[in-house]
Amino acid sequence: MFKPGLLPLAIAAALAIPALHAEETTDGKPTQLEAVTVTGSNIKTTDTEGPSPVQVITADQIKVSGKTTLPDFLRGISANTGNSVNEQLTGSFSAGTAGMSLRGLGQKNTLILVDGKRVANYATAYQLQDTFVDLNSLPLAAVERIEVLKDGASAVYGSDAIAGVVNIILRQNYQGAEAGASFGTSTEGTGQTQNNFHLLLGHGDVKKDGYNVFFALDGTRSNQLNASDVSWLRNNDFRNKPGGQLNWVPTNYYNNDPTQGFANAVGPVQKVPYGAITPGKTGEVWAYNPAQYDSVIPGVERYHAVLRATVKLTDNIEGYGEAIYSRSHASFVFGAPLSIGSGLRAWDNTNQRLVNIDTTLPVGNPANPYGVPTPVNTNLWDVGQRNKRDRTIFTRFLAGVKGHTGAWDWDVSAQHSESSLKEYVTDFGNRYAFQSLLADGGYDLASNDNPASAVDALRLSTIRPAVSRLSTVDATASTQLFDLPAGAVGFATGYQFRHEAMNSRTSQAVLSGSELRPAIDIIQGSRSVNAAYAEFNIPVLTTLEANVAGRLDHYSDFGNAFAPKFSLRYQPLDWLLLRGSYSRGFRAPSLPEITNSTAVSYSTVIDPYDPVTPGQRRGYTDVFTANPHLRPERSTNYNAGFVVSPSADTSIGMDYYHIVQDGIIGPDNDAALVQRKDPRVQRDAQGRIITIYNQYQNQQSLTTDGVDIDFHQALRTQGWGDFSLDSSITRLLKYSQPLVAGDAPVNGAGTNIFGSLPKWRGTTGLTWSIGDVASTLTWYYVDGYKQNPENLLTPDYPTRVKNWSTFDLSVAYTGLAKTTITLAVQNLQNRRPPWDPSTPYFDITQADPRGRIVTLGVNYKF
Repeated sequence: MFKPGLLPLAIAAALAIPALHAEETTDGKPTQLEAVTVTGSNIKTTDTEGPSPVQVITADQIKVSGKTTLPDFLRGISANTGNSVNEQLTGSFSAGTAGMSLRGLGQKNTLILVDGKRVANYATAYQLQDTFVDLNSLPLAAVERIEVLKDGASAVYGSDAIAGVVNIILRQNYQGAEAGASFGTSTEGTGQTQNNFHLLLGHGDVKKDGYNVFFALDGTRSNQLNASDVSWLRNNDFRNKPGGQLNWVPTNYYNNDPTQGFANAVGPVQKVPYGAITPGKTGEVWAYNPAQYDSVIPGVERYHAVLRATVKLTDNIEGYGEAIYSRSHASFVFGAPLSIGSGLRAWDNTNQRLVNIDTTLPVGNPANPYGVPTPVNTNLWDVGQRNKRDRTIFTRFLAGVKGHTGAWDWDVSAQHSESSLKEYVTDFGNRYAFQSLLADGGYDLASNDNPASAVDALRLSTIRPAVSRLSTVDATASTQLFDLPAGAVGFATGYQFRHEAMNSRTSQAVLSGSELRPAIDIIQGSRSVNAAYAEFNIPVLTTLEANVAGRLDHYSDFGNAFAPKFSLRYQPLDWLLLRGSYSRGFRAPSLPEITNSTAVSYSTVIDPYDPVTPGQRRGYTDVFTANPHLRPERSTNYNAGFVVSPSADTSIGMDYYHIVQDGIIGPDNDAALVQRKDPRVQRDAQGRIITIYNQYQNQQSLTTDGVDIDFHQALRTQGWGDFSLDSSITRLLKYSQPLVAGDAPVNGAGTNIFGSLPKWRGTTGLTWSIGDVASTLTWYYVDGYKQNPENLLTPDYPTRVKNWSTFDLSVAYTGLAKTTITLAVQNLQNRRPPWDPSTPYFDITQADPRGRIVTLGVNYKF
């Protein structure tokens, strides 16, 4: 029987591979194609397909997809296998951001460029150690095309390009004016809306007028979506699903025993069976539904502005300048009112450690019904839910001169780019007020009626600032050195200087020890990088080209890194292309990993040795420290593939990739440390986990390989219009690494051991144009995956998570003068994300809970 998991293979892969044939004029003679620079090389070429696979996405393709933000579109690329996140990750130091994770290797291994040049990373780190470019900071309306290089490119671009490169190319010579707006809403009744607008203005043609000025402005606004707004998440009761339970939180109890509850309800609590929350337990407990305190998607307001000018200085020299400014606000509920009980901590900045805060109720305290000091577990209900609002400002200022002198093309530029963050936090707990009120009984934890003065004293609002800066100078030059019998030898060389700095601080309330249960991500460091590179394109035969490239980077903190690359392009027939490459790459230790940094976060782990709830998830504190002795991660990349294009309307391609990454930087796996009773796992007097201490190390290696399959077919008819089928799938074959350094590697392909990594992922679009109507139906397929064996320790757990298959439909009407009206429907079938009990509800790296979204847009060209 045909397996559902193989269904994408029947349709195949890639968002439009260009045909290999030269275009023809009306008289049948081939046109002279202009040589251009393609992502992955600094040598200009007229070849539409090079020695490495590059997926080219045009602005028109983005429009017909119905997607209204840059991350929404890019995350649908099949090579974005797993481990990439968007703003759904609200419980993060980088909440409200979005990134790309080609080959599932994480956002830190995918290099994001704008017009072929680096931009500043986000102001702070994702998962405490990963630096990345926030796609939400980049404009969509100004995009001319996006080139996705699905091959290692450290030999050209340096660090971070192990998995590939996403090069976002902005409009260079736009003339005219247009404006548009769209209005979208969820049909689920959640109140979720998404509204967008854009404005484009351009004047002057560089070739004819000697100048061009371009301005673009776009914005998006969507409201906050809490779990309590979604019908199937509202009750947090998943007992009807495999491995599911009542996801409520026990509270309001004494002596570390949830069945010893308060005499009366305090806060939004109900009495529920303890066994519904923790299987195997008996009795009743006070518990609350956390859905109202869980923002699954933050409220967002973003604006992007781009101003670019190009001036022809002489017949052969142009000057250019560019400014990008973006401003983003993301607001969300960070959590329920602060929990009080075992494991409550504050930061001791003098000794750089966490200290325990005693929550034992003294004798005579109004909440203590006993005649002895009594431990208590509850929440500061009167203080209210904890809220966060992140304000991010991104800037980029670029100036350069490029031209043609003699036989050389050259480009010299300088830029400065910044990402700054201010995180506003409200209604956290004040440690000193809490300790004082606990001692004198001025706040009754077992009461719903406390004095306003006491509640106000407990409230704490803070601001956490962070900034990431990048300054660069780039110089490139290319030429044809000499002729061989098969053609001219192409050559490119260049130099780059860049200075990177990150200063992610914590609030004064944390440093003074005032904030209860603080989360800390302190990063302060900088470094300079000097790099030189060279590239040769050698025509061995008229049908065979060899490309050799190498780059040497010198970092002021760890030293040198050299990255070579060798590739072949063989086209024995007009309709057949064979290609392959070998390269070495590297990822420099991020500033959080190698410089002065300390991170404190909160996580959960299944603890088989927990004396109260063995085999259940237990919350604990993670403490991470940097390591100044780290070495760069190294990689070896192999790529081999072919493209068959029997006609200008048909192309089929397949590429195999194999990546070995050594010396991966990271902490040891917490779950493995718990299983092994490692001394870094700290437990309280009861024997329950409270803290796990870790330091970043160069440790295990990783091997991953897979296949991309690409297909494009166009069909033109006389009476039925024009059709185009563009499809891309990625088959992940292996993703193997040890859980702890020194162990045997484990293959995580098709599992969620190393984050969800489905074996199959595909995107297929069918476009039909007839008269004034153009429509596109796009199918997004994400295969299911097996559960991590660690999760199966919990009874009745499903062994596999189901696939996620959705359709988007976009219909555009151009029958009105200068006007385009577009109706787009995302998630046409109103599919819910597949159930995954190892996450709160579903895997946010693969799906989202918004359901069907209908958007109506209007665009007018002046």
